[in-house]
Amino acid sequence: MNLLAQRVLSSSLYIEKKKIASIGRGILALVGIEKSDISFDCELIADKLLNYRIFPDDKGRMEKSVLDIEGDILLVPEVTLALQTRKGTRPSFSEAASPDLGKKLFDELSKKIRETHDKLEVGIFGADMEIKLTNDGPVSFLFKSTNLKNNN
Repeated sequence: MNLLAQRVLSSSLYIEKKKIASIGRGILALVGIEKSDISFDCELIADKLLNYRIFPDDKGRMEKSVLDIEGDILLVPEVTLALQTRKGTRPSFSEAASPDLGKKLFDELSKKIRETHDKLEVGIFGADMEIKLTNDGPVSFLFKSTNLKNNN
C-alpha cells in the first residue's frame, strides 16, 4: 500500500462538477492499493498517517501530527500510486489490487482512521474525481507499507 500525504491548507473533491467532500487545514492523502496488500497494511498506514509529525510547532519545526493540530484528512483512492513504472514508458497494472480487493482495503483503511480521528472525508472508489487543493509548503511524504513492515 502506497500513500502520498500532502500537507494542505484546504482541499475539495468533486465528481461530475459536484463537490462531495471538503477539508480545511490537514492532509490530502492519496492511496494506491497493491494486490499483495492485506488488512495489516491498513493498520500500518493509518498509524503512520495519523501520527507522523508534518506540521510545524511554534518554532517552525515539524513536531506536530494531524492529531495534534486536530486537522482534517481527505482520503482519496488513486490506483496510479500502485502502478509499476520501472520498465518502458507506460505504467503497468501488474501490481495493482483488483477493484474488489482495492475497495475492501480502502474501506478498511477509512474505518481504521475514523476509529481514532473523526475529521475524515473520503473519495469514492472507482470514480473519476477532480481534486482542488491549496498546498502548504509544499510538504509531501510517500509512505509504503512494505517499508513499514520491515521496520517493525
